[in-house]
Amino acid sequence: MDPDRLRELLEAVKAGGATVDAALDQLRKLPFFDLGYARVDHHRALRQGMPEVILGEAKTPEQIAGIAGQLARAGQNVLVTRVEAEKAARLRELYPELTYRELARVVTLEQHPPRPRPIAAVPVVTAGTSDIPVAEEACETLRLCGIAAERVYDVGVAGIHRLVGELDLLSTAAAVIVVAGMEGALASVVGGLLGCPVIAVPTSIGYGASLGGLTALFGMLSGCASGVTVVNIDNGFGAAMAVARMAFAREHASGAA
Repeated sequence: MDPDRLRELLEAVKAGGATVDAALDQLRKLPFFDLGYARVDHHRALRQGMPEVILGEAKTPEQIAGIAGQLARAGQNVLVTRVEAEKAARLRELYPELTYRELARVVTLEQHPPRPRPIAAVPVVTAGTSDIPVAEEACETLRLCGIAAERVYDVGVAGIHRLVGELDLLSTAAAVIVVAGMEGALASVVGGLLGCPVIAVPTSIGYGASLGGLTALFGMLSGCASGVTVVNIDNGFGAAMAVARMAFAREHASGAA
């Protein structure tokens, strides 16, 4: 249950449109529901502004469907990350209402439009085309958090003029996500050009000495641009949630929540 739905329920009780017992029945499902193999956190949207997100990797389609169904019955939108096409096909057999976005490898169920957050569209920047799947995971996560994404793809340091051509857009951003493999240099370049928060995502893209993304990770961690935040390898979801936390904190501080 998110803050908007909880407020609606309390207002309905106040206005006489819902009984106390009916409200108690809904609130009884908080803060979690035990499925045996998972304890679904219905309280997370109240604490953090975003419902529980399901990591699809290593879960069976049946487990994912069970968790997604429990979130849906509580009125939440559903986001499942790291779902390969074969698993998604089986999952949609179990739960046809789900939508699969193959490039991002995410499954969603949108029961209501995400509430827009008080932050301008966030540029999601990639060094190369091969980094786009990780970037799309970030974009989809931002969208479900109520934050628009501005895609700025294939502007890596091998052709730095491509990035320079986007500086007018980037310089007005409240935050930027940078997704890069190889040596990960793009994050430091963007971090040195902009004053806003920069969230860097190393990817596992690259030849042998890239070591599955470790070279990009180490490069981003040891980059010379001050204050660049680095998330784990291929973790577009984590980068988007870092930005979302900034937006949620700003909203809470302003008293809008």
